[in-house]
Amino acid sequence: MILVMQEVLSKTDDPKVALRDQEFYELRLYDSDVAGDPVYCVREVRARWDDEAGHIVWDEEQVQAFMTHQEAKQQYAARRVALVQKGYIYSDMDLI
Repeated sequence: MILVMQEVLSKTDDPKVALRDQEFYELRLYDSDVAGDPVYCVREVRARWDDEAGHIVWDEEQVQAFMTHQEAKQQYAARRVALVQKGYIYSDMDLI
């Protein structure tokens, strides 16, 4: 797997907000290989505080595979827009 792009989106960039009050989404675009053929994947996974476990858990992973890098980039952008529309407007990539 070759990681092409990865970012975590949240609803706040305030470091003082308690983790238990937050939810995040990670978006990842990566190249993979299926039976020797290149595949381009977009992964979205949600992170949330779990009171019972006492820490952040990652769940609701969704992965889509595409035949071309361009299709994967378009889907990544579409998923990012959908998350922004839900209020996840802060990206760790914007902090760099």
